[in-house]
Amino acid sequence: MRADRLVSLVLLLRQRGQLTADVLAAELEVSTRTVLRDIEALSAAGVPVYAERGRHGGFALLPGFRTELTGLNHDEALALLTAGSGRGEQVFGLSSALASAMRKVVDALPETHRTTASEAAQRILVDPETDLLSRRLITKEVPDATMLEVRRAVLAGHKLRVLYAATGQEPQWRTVDPIGLVTVRDRGYLLARRSGEDRTYRLSRMQAAEELPEPAERPSQVDLDRIWRDRSAQFLADGHLTVHVRVNPARREDLLNAAVAVRAEAPDPDGWLRLELTFQDAWHAEWSLWQLGPNAEALDPQSLRTALHKRATAMAARYESTVGDVT
Repeated sequence: MRADRLVSLVLLLRQRGQLTADVLAAELEVSTRTVLRDIEALSAAGVPVYAERGRHGGFALLPGFRTELTGLNHDEALALLTAGSGRGEQVFGLSSALASAMRKVVDALPETHRTTASEAAQRILVDPETDLLSRRLITKEVPDATMLEVRRAVLAGHKLRVLYAATGQEPQWRTVDPIGLVTVRDRGYLLARRSGEDRTYRLSRMQAAEELPEPAERPSQVDLDRIWRDRSAQFLADGHLTVHVRVNPARREDLLNAAVAVRAEAPDPDGWLRLELTFQDAWHAEWSLWQLGPNAEALDPQSLRTALHKRATAMAARYESTVGDVT
């Protein structure tokens, strides 16, 4: 770990010039005292780092010091820098590692590509925290220690013990055979098997985890994309309600945000949209469509249309006596 930190320290000074101990400590997520010890270690190893005293002082490398690495062209570097701007690393607890890796990528660029690739990456934003409707996308953080244990078990192929809080249940310890990690819309999941049965665990519901020394019972090769598709299909088939609706395009996103999944979508001749949606259950389907009022219509199942009709009739009856008083 310290070797990686020393490399990161050198790269920070290479790319950004003179920096104070406080700034370096913040970038490396360590104490100022640790930075000072690292500076001494670099000097002892022959790295030409020196200190500027005074109010505007800090640490810097002698001009011209660098380790020249080549091989990445402009588009390859841009692809890496852009991919690194997403938030998947936050879900899996890899933000510090990503920051260190990106510094190494930038330093590895030929001089002719370094500035242009970094500037170009600033023009591309992947998965911002807020969407166009000003809704903040909230990702529940997983404790670093927990995520580290999960990651180690997945990569090492060891059994994993997790303290997991399922919906509506008290947290319980479970021992699983981890298969892989998946992130979808900033939600992280552990794909695993437990007692020979497929299981999918949301990382944000894990309160603690412990990598065990026993090897996990899992295949040596894995196709996570296929496994995720199969488990998603199974999830949608278990106890969910399929609904066909018509909706005003202006309220499409509101309806989609309430649904579990969208299975089909097509335009209607009148400019509305026809959607095949999956809802968690009949109550959620009724509630979601009721919120949209006249901007949506349930086509089937008939039971949903009947429930919405009864709700609308009851609401109309409640206000009918006051309609004549409105001028």
